[in-house]
Amino acid sequence: MSVRVTLVAAARSSSLLGERFDDDRPLDEAGWQEVQFAAPALVSLGAAELRYCSPTPRSRATGDALGFAPLVQPALRDCDMGRWRGCTLADVTAREPAAVDAWLADPRSAPHGGEPLLAFISRIGGWLDTRPACEGSIVAVAEPAVVRAALVYALRAPPSAYWNVDVRPLSTVTLTGLPRRWSLRLETGAR
Repeated sequence: MSVRVTLVAAARSSSLLGERFDDDRPLDEAGWQEVQFAAPALVSLGAAELRYCSPTPRSRATGDALGFAPLVQPALRDCDMGRWRGCTLADVTAREPAAVDAWLADPRSAPHGGEPLLAFISRIGGWLDTRPACEGSIVAVAEPAVVRAALVYALRAPPSAYWNVDVRPLSTVTLTGLPRRWSLRLETGAR
């Protein structure tokens, strides 16, 4: 029996330019409005047998606002960015340009003292691979970085592909399969 996991990217907590590494801020006003606007299209996902979310405030708030009543999954936490936590990419690039270049070029590096990209992708893949087979479906609200990592893992893409996946707030993607054998499933506009 295969598993069907739909990932929902959390609503925003800041503008795109204001996004910070490992951000623990709650939903901002624009994020709340986005959830209200998207809810009619997403609320049916709450019928999933298992409903999860990342431990971040915006993931929990997004799941709750959609009526999912999700269970917090620590394994779905964002990448640990060490001393870069709470900083924007522009801030870190201004202070540590060589470290940012190394981090972007080598998925095994962690110049910030946190989690390497490769370890992050593997952690998210491990979570996917341990989902129980069930008759129905699973939904998880997670940070965009978590959704990117899941896609890279599921498609067995090289870690560098992570930087080429654009995950917008409240976007969804469905993965179906078994441990280490995942497929990307694209849905039609009608649910």
